[in-house]
Amino acid sequence: MCGRFVITSPPAALRQAFGYVEQPNFPPRYNVAPTQPVPVVILENGDRHFRLMRWGFIPAWTKDPRKTSLMINARSETVQDKPAFKNAIKRRRCLVPADGYYEWQDAGGRRRPYFIYRRDGRPVGFAALAETWVGPNGEEMDSVAIVTAPASPDLAVLHHRVPVTISPEDFERWLDCRADNAESVMALLPGPRAGEFAWHQVSRRVNHAASDDAQLILPITDAEREAEEAPKPARKAALRKPAPAASDEGSLF
Repeated sequence: MCGRFVITSPPAALRQAFGYVEQPNFPPRYNVAPTQPVPVVILENGDRHFRLMRWGFIPAWTKDPRKTSLMINARSETVQDKPAFKNAIKRRRCLVPADGYYEWQDAGGRRRPYFIYRRDGRPVGFAALAETWVGPNGEEMDSVAIVTAPASPDLAVLHHRVPVTISPEDFERWLDCRADNAESVMALLPGPRAGEFAWHQVSRRVNHAASDDAQLILPITDAEREAEEAPKPARKAALRKPAPAASDEGSLF
């Protein structure tokens, strides 16, 4: 599945990679979470456009979004049949730009977070589906779900599902919904090939949606891992321990 992701490429680089008309300026995001606004690329009147949409798909027939289950992902195997997605896969396909995502591995009863990213460092375009919900008073809300697929054998050690990534050469094919059917794009929905992505364990600070800083995507250190896996009293003591004085020597920044 995909429950948190990262957008760190400069806005100009993302605009060049995805070819949308607008020139938005936005800060890097290191912990994008469900229900938050996310960048989305769509095709309208022959041009690609940048939009912000709520991450958490709201079907058009929903009466009250507050009482609807949070649908952040759509399974590739059933997307043509599910009532929530069967029209969107034909008419409202889109891309969600990202530089990686997080997944949690269940290891001995402890869920450990990992940051997953392309080995070549390039941004990715998650296959996604959009919908516009119109309320009883005319209010509108654009929302999106990320398509997922079974994981390749290497990524399956972390989780059995992965977000589908569309290759740049297939962006136009995926975004073009003029045919009003999905048959021509279903072949684009397998998960990434084995070896395409790399990953490393990160701090459990990413568990908290309020955490959003560049340290989140760095590999966890032995000291951090020891502190996080210590019993709660020892963990609190470790967190209370004053940090060493900062030094320019060997600094990452």
